[in-house]
Amino acid sequence: MRSSASHLRRYAKAFLLLCIAFTFASLNVRAQSEDKAQQAVAFFNEGQDAHEKGELESALKLYDKALELVPEFPEAELQKGNAYLALNKLTDAEKSYRRALELREDWSLAMTNLGSVLVSERKFVEAEKHLTKALEGEDTNPLALTALAELRLQTNANETVLRELLAKITALSSKVRPTAGLLGAKAALGQKLGDRAAAKESASRALLLDPKLRSAIALLADIALLEKDIDTAEGFVRRLETLAPKTEDTLALRARILFAQGKKADALALLESIPSPSDASKEMIAQVKEGDVFDLAGLEAKVLRTPDDANALAKLCNGFRTNDPAKALEYCRRASIAEPNEISHAIGFGAALVQAKRYDDAVGIFRKLLTLAPEHATIRANLATALFQLKRYPEAKAEFQWLTDKQPTSAVAFYFLGITHDQLGEFLDAMANYQQFLKLADAETSKLEIEKVNLRLPALQKQIKNGKGKKTE
Repeated sequence: MRSSASHLRRYAKAFLLLCIAFTFASLNVRAQSEDKAQQAVAFFNEGQDAHEKGELESALKLYDKALELVPEFPEAELQKGNAYLALNKLTDAEKSYRRALELREDWSLAMTNLGSVLVSERKFVEAEKHLTKALEGEDTNPLALTALAELRLQTNANETVLRELLAKITALSSKVRPTAGLLGAKAALGQKLGDRAAAKESASRALLLDPKLRSAIALLADIALLEKDIDTAEGFVRRLETLAPKTEDTLALRARILFAQGKKADALALLESIPSPSDASKEMIAQVKEGDVFDLAGLEAKVLRTPDDANALAKLCNGFRTNDPAKALEYCRRASIAEPNEISHAIGFGAALVQAKRYDDAVGIFRKLLTLAPEHATIRANLATALFQLKRYPEAKAEFQWLTDKQPTSAVAFYFLGITHDQLGEFLDAMANYQQFLKLADAETSKLEIEKVNLRLPALQKQIKNGKGKKTE
């Protein structure tokens, strides 16, 4: 979870300015002149302005100028730490927060910031000391509670401790308008405690407040993967890759998607590229090496010995889907019987029907599944594909529109939505969606589709110019 770090960067300027007045009232007059104090405040204010604009290096230089004039300036040290944190320079941020705390002992905000950075550095014992002390003076401190939640999760605290912390955060969230970070912490605790629905709701609320909150995006990607909703997971991971492409969390989630798609070698290569993998990543590397969908003969031998092994049946369902759809259907069916309450088996069965070109049957399955999981993007994508193949374009259009609304970076959804509008004679809408596809598509992986669209566009433009086509219904 990175929510506490992101919110420390947004420290309130007004509060700091109030604190400055008290700081300078207590400065040793022998050490500092009034002129120096005023200059330092001016540099600090300029630094704040640069900080708010995202000009972090400039802000750091201005904070340093303020501290050269007035070394005992805790607010400047604190904001200097926040700037370092925004640059992901944790060691420098820690140093500045420690200095701020030296200058103003028992300052709750400095304790919280320091504790949060120490959690990110996995210095859990000292982090707990600072965060606990901060909460003693202010038990509703949202930043401290957020950082403490991250600490408890990373140290595998027992269920009782987690539930007590979740209760505090839930109570605070109901009394005041919660921060994105607090909602992210609530989501992470809920997920750990098995309340997936509540976790999704809290994470989604957090993203409404802060669309760039990486912890919430990662959590929703994780839940989508657990629910075998690869399309939704793909959307969230793409968002993470625009924010922090090289972090371990992002790489691990991308590897999980690759593995779920049967791309074992790619997943393994990505995981092994992580410089200092955590225990979780090491465990995943071992899992990828062991549990593969490629050893189909071994898995088939296994289900001969244990016919109700749902995990092995599901892997066979996935493994045979492309090369032998008929065999995949049988294994998907058996997996669904073995675990009737696991929706992923039914989704696999429906996807195998699509691969086997049994589109009418697939539509029936996915229509039923939508009543159980209306927000499941993988169900929607398969239903849209089956309807498209059946040339039931009005129905397919509704599903592709849902996908483009929910996944605005999905090139393939815009591609098929464009074709669907085209088939319906809705040429203006077809043009708009083709153009969006070209904007999003990868030049290598979508080379054939790009060529098809580019061949179609001149004729489509001519039809539009001649007033042909009809408006969207």
